[in-house]
Amino acid sequence: MPKSELKRPQSVLVVVSTRQGEFLLMQRTRPKGFWQSVTGSLAPGETPRLAAVREVFEETGIRPGGGLIDLHQSVLFPIIPAWRGRYAPNVCFNREYWFALILDSRRLIRLSPREHLEYRWLSAPEAVELTGSWTNRDAIQRVASVIDPIGGCGTLGPSMRSSRRTSRVIDRRYRRALSDA
Repeated sequence: MPKSELKRPQSVLVVVSTRQGEFLLMQRTRPKGFWQSVTGSLAPGETPRLAAVREVFEETGIRPGGGLIDLHQSVLFPIIPAWRGRYAPNVCFNREYWFALILDSRRLIRLSPREHLEYRWLSAPEAVELTGSWTNRDAIQRVASVIDPIGGCGTLGPSMRSSRRTSRVIDRRYRRALSDA
C-alpha cells in the first residue's frame, strides 16, 4: 500500500445518545455482526475534534455542530492483525479519542452503505452487550453514568422542556460532568 494511503494510528469514538438514555449503535459491513458507535481514523493533519465531526456526519448524516462533547479521554489499544496492513509496518497500536453527542431525541440515521448495514437505538445495558469493542463499552458506560434517565438527569420534566435557557444549563451540566468523569 502506498505511504499516502496508510492510515494514521489515531482514531475517534463518538457515543451518540439521547437525553432519555438511548444509544446509537451501527452494524458494520465487516467484520460480520460487529456493532459499534461512530468511529473513524484521523486524516493527515486533522485534529481529533474535526475527525469526530466529520465521522458523525459521514456515518449518520447528523451535523453535530457545537453539540459535540470532548470526553477528554483517550485509550491505546492493539490493532487486530487482520487490519494491520492498513498501517505502516510495525504499527501495532492505535490511540482512540472519545467524544459524545447527546441529542434531544432519536433521529433518523442516514447510513453509509459502504460502512454500515443497519442501526439501532438501544438502552445502555443493551448497547454495552451488543458492541464488539471494549473501548466502546467503557465509553457508553461513562456517558450513561451522566445521563441516568432513571435518576432524572437525562429526562426533562414538561415545564423544563420549553425553556431554552434551562436546556443550555443542562447542556453545560452534561459537558462538565462528562469532562470531569
